[in-house]
Amino acid sequence: MDNIGAAFARVSKAMTQRPALGLGTGISKATMKNGLTCEIREGNWSLTADMPEQAGGNAAGPTPGVLGRAALGSCLAIGYRMRASVMQIPVEGIEVEIQADYNDGALFGTTTEAPPGYLEVRYTVTIDSDAPEETILQMLDEADRHSPYLDVFSRSQLCQRNVRIISSKQV
Repeated sequence: MDNIGAAFARVSKAMTQRPALGLGTGISKATMKNGLTCEIREGNWSLTADMPEQAGGNAAGPTPGVLGRAALGSCLAIGYRMRASVMQIPVEGIEVEIQADYNDGALFGTTTEAPPGYLEVRYTVTIDSDAPEETILQMLDEADRHSPYLDVFSRSQLCQRNVRIISSKQV
């Protein structure tokens, strides 16, 4: 078993013994900086998101849509690699392409016939492996069942908005 499979087994064993180890809350903060340029921070990581110039942005980074599709694609690719390691399936390469159909008219208020989110999301997995096709498909199915972002994209999530208003006006 390679180091990915060994790490997977170690974490899985620890969470089996202490399920609370698997619980957590991820906290990202997105702060507007200049126009539509947004700095995103979580832990030691910092990312930039923006909109293209034709939409009023500075094109200082990818759009939130690019980051969302990247989150799904990278989560799937990493999950496939982890699962292949656990199942000891030889894999030379994995590529996941995400295609998402959208109608920006909903974002800009020019249509009420489409939702502001994706209309459909498709993903294509290209895997370089000499393992039998049936084994690869079993691995992909197993990894998909455990994919956090495939779940986020596939299942309705409870979203709660909290609001804090800061005002410099004296009351």
